[in-house]
Amino acid sequence: MLNEHIIEVIEESFKKHWYMPLFSDYKQSGITNSLTYKDVASKIVKMHTFFKEIGIKKTDKITIIGRNSSNWGIAFLAVITYCTVVPVLPDFKPEDIHHILEHSDTKILFVAEDIYETLDKVSDRIEAVILLDDLATVVEYKKEKIKEYYRNITENKEEITKDNFSLRNDIKKNDIFGILYTSGTTGLTKGVMLTYNNIWANVKFGIENIDLKPGDKVLSFLPVAHTYSMSFDFLTEIVMGVNIVFLPVIPSPSILLKALKDVRPRLINSVPLLLEKIYKKILLSKIKRVKYLLKLPGISKALLVKIRKKLIEAFGGNFIEIVIGAAPLNYEIDKFFKNIRLPYTVGYGMTECGPLISYVDWKYYKIGSVGKPIKYLQLKIDSKDPYNEPGEILVKGENVMAGYYKNPEETKKAIDKDGWLHTGDIGVIDKDGYLYIKGRIKSLILGPSGKNIYPEVIEEKLNNLDFVAESLIVERNGKLVAIVYPDFEAIDLLNIKEKNIDTFLNEIMEKNRKILNEKLPHYSQVSKIEIIK
Repeated sequence: MLNEHIIEVIEESFKKHWYMPLFSDYKQSGITNSLTYKDVASKIVKMHTFFKEIGIKKTDKITIIGRNSSNWGIAFLAVITYCTVVPVLPDFKPEDIHHILEHSDTKILFVAEDIYETLDKVSDRIEAVILLDDLATVVEYKKEKIKEYYRNITENKEEITKDNFSLRNDIKKNDIFGILYTSGTTGLTKGVMLTYNNIWANVKFGIENIDLKPGDKVLSFLPVAHTYSMSFDFLTEIVMGVNIVFLPVIPSPSILLKALKDVRPRLINSVPLLLEKIYKKILLSKIKRVKYLLKLPGISKALLVKIRKKLIEAFGGNFIEIVIGAAPLNYEIDKFFKNIRLPYTVGYGMTECGPLISYVDWKYYKIGSVGKPIKYLQLKIDSKDPYNEPGEILVKGENVMAGYYKNPEETKKAIDKDGWLHTGDIGVIDKDGYLYIKGRIKSLILGPSGKNIYPEVIEEKLNNLDFVAESLIVERNGKLVAIVYPDFEAIDLLNIKEKNIDTFLNEIMEKNRKILNEKLPHYSQVSKIEIIK
């Protein structure tokens, strides 16, 4: 158990950065609706008064569903400093949301209006439903007095000061901070129970390894309901006095690039798909045009410097590092970024670890790796020869979950009697301690010759080929089939007549299949590419 308590650290940060900006919302016109630490503290205190008035206990659950926004941040902070939060990704289907509300025993629901309108009547056990859009409208309530309580408390103009601002102090480090549901499969969704100590292990590591200063800005464009963004786009920044600018829409490359240019964030946390889309749309065509020049030593160096400069400018020109997580980065793009010395690194984690398992600063990052295990946990490969023979990645330590909510059977499957969490991922380590992910146990395919086939390796190569946006390798009747979602945005630029698109796609994918198989050993050849729209 770590010495510090995250709630105490948050309270201290609020007092230290009282008049500095904390939350802002980004619109196409620029940054709007900035709130200081003092502004947010005042709203938290009012929320706490409301929770107390209607009898919410520290073990009760409050669910939050909506896209990133200042109001989302306010509700989240108010909940985690009072009781257990259940943050739900905004793209979950209504039936999944209903399942989560029931399974988690939610007492209060904060929800965006557009999501609320897709739901039938919510659970009878819920005391109140409050809209995130204004944090003022109570749309459902068990008792009339609840609506009155909320209105009176939120409209109260009484200001708080640094001296009288305090957060709940009876919450223990091993109490449940939040329950995070890891998938949207009704009835099968598992709620990961993370303690305050689990989350603090992640945030403490962030503080120790990311050089952020009070007043720096970050752009929060990944869903904060996910532990990756929650720990490293939100909580780490709050305790470091950073201004969090929320992007409230789905970050397409064009929207994201404009926001990065306007906000000029100091740290960028991203997922590979966004980086890969930006690489394909901004750089790939230019690289292909000058490919022959990149082979000439003198010209090559000058071109790479120029490409690096343009890419850094495209990301706002002010960042110390891009941290890529949640999925593997395409090897070709990884190699190119490393070649131009882009300040980026790739980490690895899972919700059950809140989420971080491995990371290393960009200066020490190795291509194809996911860094080294962080210091707050132990890691081992379940293999006789972990340097050469892939095995399941096992971890234990400060940030490993307490278990799955109401699911002791799955908890026992995930965490063995010695406390090791079985990640379900396959990997190897090198002599320097760097971790390399090979794939998932569940997706591993045993080839006809007895060889292990890792679908992710094939998918990565296929995703580099023309007009492929995403792909999935599956086994059918002993043969490998690639299911491909095409890059329709790139196809649109060709102005092909609609009636000819299917013919074009079939021809280009067959060409891709042949190119792909030239890069693969005989036992992992792809027999067919299926196109889905």
